[in-house]
Amino acid sequence: MPGAPAGTLGLLHTSPAHVPVFDALRDADHPGLGLRHLVREDLLARARAEGPKAVAPAVAAALAQAADEGASAVLCTCSTIGAVAEACAAGLGVPVLRVDRPMAATAAAADRIVVVATVHSTLEPTLALIREEAAGRGVELRTLLVEGVWELFAAGDRDGYLDAVAAAVDGVREADVIVLAQGSMAEAAARTTTALPVLSSPRSGLRAAAGVITSASRRVDPAGVGTRNGRQ
Repeated sequence: MPGAPAGTLGLLHTSPAHVPVFDALRDADHPGLGLRHLVREDLLARARAEGPKAVAPAVAAALAQAADEGASAVLCTCSTIGAVAEACAAGLGVPVLRVDRPMAATAAAADRIVVVATVHSTLEPTLALIREEAAGRGVELRTLLVEGVWELFAAGDRDGYLDAVAAAVDGVREADVIVLAQGSMAEAAARTTTALPVLSSPRSGLRAAAGVITSASRRVDPAGVGTRNGRQ
């Protein structure tokens, strides 16, 4: 298909539920982009129990596996370990992106931001990312932990989970933008009635990763000869 991105994107997930979500987004927005999914549920479980830094060696190994299997870039779809994945990118040989960075960049342009999460371990990495994207600009950050609903997601009750997140979002007041910190929450945005902007990460994160792969394919032709905009 003309204009379709070439190359393969590795995706590091911490839940198998993310696989069909990103497949659907690829089919809708980036036909021709190859996806290679690597699911490591143990990484989130350990990060929640011991902190994200505890899983750094395992994350580095997973990223190396994705690169060894032919990924041109790797997208970490778990916001809890996103910063760890970025930190492990040095020496890997392929770009590593975190799915929530584009979302955080958009949110950081607002003055009053509410970050909504269903697991506590996601809050601090998301807040740190928004502060980084704000680049020192003063922003008001508040958090809302929707407790007791992650178990619904883990048990496969997708509708119950999304409805609970949407209800919590609809209760937010005095904010300019609402951030859904986890990719698992993204579809709750369509179930809200709030007039406030509700940001989620999967679509914008995949768009950024596809852009990286497309740019790389334009610089190097299939024979390995450097090109730019189709010219040597």
